[in-house]
Amino acid sequence: MFDWLKKKRPQGPGPDFSEIDSREKAERLFADGALMKLHLLPPEFGGDDAPQNIVYVPAFVVDIKRGVDTNTIMPLAKDRKVTRYTATPKYQGRSFIPNSIEVRASNPGSFEMVIRIWGEALREAEIAKSERDPTK
Repeated sequence: MFDWLKKKRPQGPGPDFSEIDSREKAERLFADGALMKLHLLPPEFGGDDAPQNIVYVPAFVVDIKRGVDTNTIMPLAKDRKVTRYTATPKYQGRSFIPNSIEVRASNPGSFEMVIRIWGEALREAEIAKSERDPTK
């Protein structure tokens, strides 16, 4: 009767993974080829296949993170400009799929970036972009 009071908030641009709220659902999408496994700490940096090191994401995220790890972090590490590395997933609601991943390398130098995947993380990026460019 009062469904109009339960107006759903739009999840933001891009894909919507708000209904993927368990590892089992994420693994089904992985098995179907809709998602890929991503090592937060890549094997090249000593990461393993432990569940806490694996997240499920769309293929474009794997490509972006691999590029950052290979083309930016690895050369910085080889030059000893960074010695610490973290990739921290951020989540929206109850979703098992991160809406963004914060990549940081530090000590003594510093490198930070956010890979925005879906939902509020993409909306925040759009807002920031429109604030920087008043013609949008």
